[in-house]
Amino acid sequence: MTALQSSIDAVRIAAAAADRMKGTDIVAFDVTGPIAITDVMMIVTASNERQVLAVAEEIEKDLYTKGGHLQPRSREGLQEGRWVLLDFGDFVIHVMHEEERRFYRLESLWKDCPAIDLQLPQAPEAASDDAAADTADADQ
Repeated sequence: MTALQSSIDAVRIAAAAADRMKGTDIVAFDVTGPIAITDVMMIVTASNERQVLAVAEEIEKDLYTKGGHLQPRSREGLQEGRWVLLDFGDFVIHVMHEEERRFYRLESLWKDCPAIDLQLPQAPEAASDDAAADTADADQ
């Protein structure tokens, strides 16, 4: 079984919102194999508590306005601002302070699950690295 397309589309909206708010290391996994209660887990890093809350708020806003009035079934971690969990039922979003992300390493739980292409624009430095690699390959 694979994740519902509606879940993938919603997570892409969430990823774009997180990216716009300068969230980093944005990844999502199709967890339908090991977890029967949800389709997708998305993780995004923020550098401080204020940014964690801002990213989570922007994700919620965009999923409501662009995702067909989607609202989380539950929200956790808003008081501390270190790790906000947004549970939308078919997908779950973790907005984590960089220290919590390093400590808990959630990706290791889903390392065997397929990654979802979030269709985010490439960072300029990554794009220039790819272009340099392509040029080097062409020279050989």
